[in-house]
Amino acid sequence: MLDRLPFLVGLRYVRAKRRNHFISFISLTSMLGLMLGVAVLILVLSVMNGFDHELRTRILGMVPHAKIEAREGMVEWQSLAEKLMQREHVEGVAPYVEQQGMFSVGGRNEGAMVNGIHPDWEDNVSIIGANMQRGELDDLVPGEWNIVLGSMLAQRLGVGVGDRVTLLVPEASITPAGVFPRLKRFNVSGIFSVGAELDASLAYANIEDMQTLGRLGDAVGGLRLELDDLFEAGNETQAILNELGPGYRGSDWTYSQGNLFQAIQMEKRMIALLLTVIIAVAAFNIVSTLVMVVTDKRADIAILRTIGATPRSIMGIFIVQGLTIGTIGIAVGVAVGVLLALTIADVIGWVESVLHIQFLDAGVYFISDLPSRLLFTDVRDIVLAAFGLTFLSTLYPAWRAARVQPADVLRYE
Repeated sequence: MLDRLPFLVGLRYVRAKRRNHFISFISLTSMLGLMLGVAVLILVLSVMNGFDHELRTRILGMVPHAKIEAREGMVEWQSLAEKLMQREHVEGVAPYVEQQGMFSVGGRNEGAMVNGIHPDWEDNVSIIGANMQRGELDDLVPGEWNIVLGSMLAQRLGVGVGDRVTLLVPEASITPAGVFPRLKRFNVSGIFSVGAELDASLAYANIEDMQTLGRLGDAVGGLRLELDDLFEAGNETQAILNELGPGYRGSDWTYSQGNLFQAIQMEKRMIALLLTVIIAVAAFNIVSTLVMVVTDKRADIAILRTIGATPRSIMGIFIVQGLTIGTIGIAVGVAVGVLLALTIADVIGWVESVLHIQFLDAGVYFISDLPSRLLFTDVRDIVLAAFGLTFLSTLYPAWRAARVQPADVLRYE
C-alpha cells in the first residue's frame, strides 16, 4: 500500500477542493500558462516551418541544387549529362548558358540574369514550367529570339506578352564605326511568377539564341543538377568533380542562397528559445503552488510519516501532484497547438473576410496565405522540454515536504 501512496495521495491532492482558494487559483494559472506556452510554441514553429518550406520550394525550385562547368566550355554536354544521370543521387540534368545583362524599354532599364535553356530539358531541374502566368516554355524556339520574363521584371519594364525588349550584354562588338556594347532585341513570349524575389531578376531564352549572342558556338555554360537531397549538394558536387578530374568546376545552392536559409534556421531557434521562457515561467509557477500546498498540508505529512511513510514517499506525493498539473496543461496545449497549426490558414482567411483586411499582401510578400507545416519532431521536443521543466519545478517543494518533522508539527495539534 505504501508503494502506491505517492500516486494515490498526489492524485487526490489534485482533485481535492482546497480550503485555500488562492492555491487553487495559482494551480489553475500554472496549468493555463503551460497550455498557452506549448500551444503558441507549436503554432509559431509550424508557421516558421511553413515559410521555410515555401522558400525552399519556390526559390530552390528555380535555383539549381548544383552546377557543373568546364573551364574551356562544355561542347559534348549530352554524353556528360547521360553519365551524371546514372549517379544515385542525381534526379535531373539540364544544360544552360548564363548571361548577365540589362533590359532597356522606352527609357526604362533593369538588370537581370538571362538563362539560356533547352525547353525540353528544363523541367528536369526547374519549376518554371509549372509557374508560367502567360505563354509556354515551348515558345522559346531557336532563331525566333523569344524571351520569358519574371512577373516583377516585366512590371518594372512596363511590358507584356507580344512586346519587344532590348538586351544589352557587357561584351563589346568591334565595328568600323567603333566599339559598341553587344545588344539584341527579343520578343516577350511569356511571363512567369514563383512569388519570390527571383521574379525581378531572372529571364529565360532559348539556349541556341544565347549561344549565338555570346558567340559560344556549340558550347554551353554547364549543366544544372537536381538532387534527391539538397542538403547533400555540397558533398555530391565534390564527388562529381573528383570523378571528372581537372578541367571542371562546380558550385551548389549554398553559395547563392545558403545565407538566407541559415538566417531562417537561426531565427527559428531564437524564437523557440524566447517562447520556451513562457513555458519556463508557467512551469516554475508550480513551485509556488506546491510550496503553499506543503505549508497547508503539514499536518497530513506528519500523520503520514507517523504511520510509516518514508521521506522518499512524501517527495513522490508532491512530485506526482506537480507532474499531474503540468501534464494536463501540456496535453491541452498540444491539442490546441496542433489544431491551430493545422487550421491557421483557414482561421486567418476567416478573420480577413470578417474584418475586410489583408495580413499578407502578395504585392509585398512572396505569398498571400499564411503557411503552416506541422512536424512531429517539433511537437516531441516541445513536450519533452515542457515536461522536463515541470519536473524540475517539483523538486524543491517535494524536498521541503520530505524535511517536515512530525514531532514539531503534531506537538501543537
